[in-house]
Amino acid sequence: MNSKKILVVDDSAFMRKLVSEFLSEHPQLEVIAFGRNGQEAVKKALELQPDVITLDIEMPEMDGLEALKLIMEKQPCPVVMLSSLTKEGSETTLKAIELGAVDFIAKPSGTISLDLHKIKDVLIEKVLAASKANISMKPALSAKPVTIQPPVNNRHSATNANALRSQRWGEKMDKLVLIATSTGGPRALQHVVTKLPGSLPAPVVVVQHMPPGFTKSLSDRLDSLSDIRVKEGEDGEILQNGTVYIAPGGKHLRLRKTGTSIVVSLDELASEGGHRPSANAMFRSAAEISNVEKVTVIMTGMGSDGAEGLIKLKESGTVKAIAEAKETCVVYGMPKAAVATHLVDDVVPVDEIASAIVKHVYNKR
Repeated sequence: MNSKKILVVDDSAFMRKLVSEFLSEHPQLEVIAFGRNGQEAVKKALELQPDVITLDIEMPEMDGLEALKLIMEKQPCPVVMLSSLTKEGSETTLKAIELGAVDFIAKPSGTISLDLHKIKDVLIEKVLAASKANISMKPALSAKPVTIQPPVNNRHSATNANALRSQRWGEKMDKLVLIATSTGGPRALQHVVTKLPGSLPAPVVVVQHMPPGFTKSLSDRLDSLSDIRVKEGEDGEILQNGTVYIAPGGKHLRLRKTGTSIVVSLDELASEGGHRPSANAMFRSAAEISNVEKVTVIMTGMGSDGAEGLIKLKESGTVKAIAEAKETCVVYGMPKAAVATHLVDDVVPVDEIASAIVKHVYNKR
């Protein structure tokens, strides 16, 4: 098997050496060159056409974001960003994902991380996944898109929303949307969440595999672009229709029924399949909630998180399952595993997922 050619770009010689040593330990990865700043990154990307670039964000002369823009314009290539864990770092990282980076790795202790060995396995895994990624996926949206309108006979204005909802659904909440995604997810979520109507008569709960700190920036960004409200889920919070709740990085988000309400429960129990939050954990908890119909969406991501939980959901009640089509996935892992269960109802490209959600939420079963 031919090894994948890697270009490592970082302004720290120590970090270049460490990243290179870690990646070179894997038989399928070969570090072919280094760059000390964004200008060298662009020059060597054009000359060497590597299979993957690891790109630091904070660099002199030309930073990682500017370099990423030029690389994606001139010589598109899978890029994995190395980011700090600060609030500014998380916001910049999301911008990099919007510009076309496949994934990112949070340095455990700042710009020069002496303890980079803590994320060695994750680094190798993400670079390997990036080498197989689909980078033809459309860039994320920089402005608010057109919101999908509910079916004509179900549209409700602010004044009659509750009356119509009561008339159609009864007085209790009886719809719940569950979304799971990983690599490529922030961009995919922008294509989906930003199109959902603010009057959606269901809450939406999202598991996006991300480390602590990054999910707050993601929820704030999506909220600024969407009609529907978007926020990080909080422990003990009661789910409300017309709101998207994103599981905080580093915590499992589970759902429980209290009376007629559905409540968020956060914990830091062991990761599942290397993930916390885990889609399987969230799906299993939702499967235990009766008298609520679920719409489940599994989008781009490495691995198979969500497939086992989907089986539990389908065994327990009325569930419509949507999987993202292979052609728009950055990594066709999680949707592929979901489709392999033979329990998926719709397989659609990312731009059609919001429409599929609206269709299932508004359709009477």
